[in-house]
Amino acid sequence: MSRSPGIPRLLRRLNDRSALELLLADGPLTRAELGERTGLSKVTAGQLLARLEERGLVEVAGERAGGRGPHAALYAVVPSSAYVAGLEVLPDSLTVGVADITGKIVVEVTVNPSDARDPVKAVHSAVQRACATASVELSQLRSFVIGTRGVVDPRSGDVRWSYDLPDWHVGVLASLRQTLGGSVTIENDVNLVALAESRYGAAVGHDDFVVIWAGVGQGLGVMLGGRLHRGITGGAGEIGWLPVPGEPLPADVSQPQSGSFQRLVGHDALRGLAGEHGVIGYTVPDLVRNGDEDYLDEVAGRLAVGAAAVAVVLDPGLIVLSGDVGRAGGERLAAKVEEAVARVCPSQPTVVTTKVTGNAVLRGALVAALEQAREQVFSDTV
Repeated sequence: MSRSPGIPRLLRRLNDRSALELLLADGPLTRAELGERTGLSKVTAGQLLARLEERGLVEVAGERAGGRGPHAALYAVVPSSAYVAGLEVLPDSLTVGVADITGKIVVEVTVNPSDARDPVKAVHSAVQRACATASVELSQLRSFVIGTRGVVDPRSGDVRWSYDLPDWHVGVLASLRQTLGGSVTIENDVNLVALAESRYGAAVGHDDFVVIWAGVGQGLGVMLGGRLHRGITGGAGEIGWLPVPGEPLPADVSQPQSGSFQRLVGHDALRGLAGEHGVIGYTVPDLVRNGDEDYLDEVAGRLAVGAAAVAVVLDPGLIVLSGDVGRAGGERLAAKVEEAVARVCPSQPTVVTTKVTGNAVLRGALVAALEQAREQVFSDTV
């Protein structure tokens, strides 16, 4: 029986991908260590490393002393073999992070876009500035992931609707791809926060969890079976619209602050609650961070309404509080929300605060961009 001529090529590609992933996770490694971990012979591992060195993906990064013989060369992925860009777009700012293929962030810049009414021009200008700061050529960027507020259609990839960013509409994605290349993705910002929590934060090791973003706006990132759940139209997670007892239903869904849960836990609501406790003149994060037990109990009770609704439908097991309110409240608020949810929800999920440092949206965008870039770069070695 003759073998298909494509089989050896496919096996080499699979072996290369496995080796590169190992070097990223555990490297640098010697040829013998790589062979042992992949199950390849020393000869095959040597051929693999030579092939990856020739492609500029792997380099000798040092040596390890052994016994009486010569030192063994240590191999690592070449950081500059590819770069990615992650972006967070807000109404009055645009933040760009550039990372090398190993995931190291080489630059992060925030600009106040003068061309805010032209999303393509604003993004292009900001990316160019970040690249110039990091001494990275724009052509070296293999993937761009942009986090925005609003609903992103999972079928077309376009922003279907965003109250805060009205100029981000259908057609912007195609224009961005014409300007920056085909590897541009737009994603809902809270979905990206969920990716960051899964990779770096409180949800490491969890395939099923949700992130409740509590802040100026309310959002929900849902991870089920290790995959983001976006819904048919991209509207999964718009928790601000959740109907809650005692709050009126919206008369006009084009007004985002009119959602029932938003009315209950938005900044205006939490400032009003603080006023009832005789406290005024502070930002909402400061109120939550420094509030007395009674105030924090009431805030937790309000957040628990949304958390319990999510838990009885999805039973995620883990709920991560993020956003400026979730971050400010810390574990103190998380413990109170968990206790309040347990009183009304039979599944009794664990509630924790975010553990992602820095800009969570940006970090999630870089996670997504790296996954895409590695798929491109690491699958094209043969």
